[in-house]
Amino acid sequence: MSLQHLLRLSLNSEALSEYIKSLSSETVTPEVKAYSDVVYLNYYPLGLSLLFKPISGYKPKTGLTRSELKDDCLTLDSLDIYNIPKPKPDDKVRSKKSEIAFSSFPISPLVLQLAQDVKDKDGKVVSRPASIELHRDSQGKDIVQVLGEPDRKGGGSGPSSGSIGIWCEWTKDGVLVEFGGVEATGPQAWERGKDAVWKVITVFDVDGHI
Repeated sequence: MSLQHLLRLSLNSEALSEYIKSLSSETVTPEVKAYSDVVYLNYYPLGLSLLFKPISGYKPKTGLTRSELKDDCLTLDSLDIYNIPKPKPDDKVRSKKSEIAFSSFPISPLVLQLAQDVKDKDGKVVSRPASIELHRDSQGKDIVQVLGEPDRKGGGSGPSSGSIGIWCEWTKDGVLVEFGGVEATGPQAWERGKDAVWKVITVFDVDGHI
């Protein structure tokens, strides 16, 4: 089962449960962060964070534990996949505390399905592969070569002690990529971005996608 096919599954889905179990031979208990409009399940050792949206009028109370959640009233809206490379000797970029807590996602390469109805500015359908394989060392140039120019992008600025890394979003694919390392920050971040390695990939729900 691909990551995209996990989207919209409920928290009590057997398919979702089996997928989580397949990532590790040991049982991993997630950290739960519940709010009225969203619930996060953070699997730190797996480099995986799941975001669930409440449905059917359900409004979780802040601070609920895993056993207190109404599983059938929560559907998976997005996933964050972490890739935590070993820092280089000259890498002074500081990661967020939340990112430091995560290990790297255990499966590599990470395979993501791609939309096949993407059109260029002239309205012609762009020829692209059905999927992309992302390795732990995949760089910005590798990703853009397959996905094409992003629909949205940002980052690359901020104070030197906590710079915001560059990010790119391919809306129709439901994929947002955040890049890490010194190449992804600072005044020349976009010039160096082609050599930046991905740090976090968010896979989100897109209506009518796949």
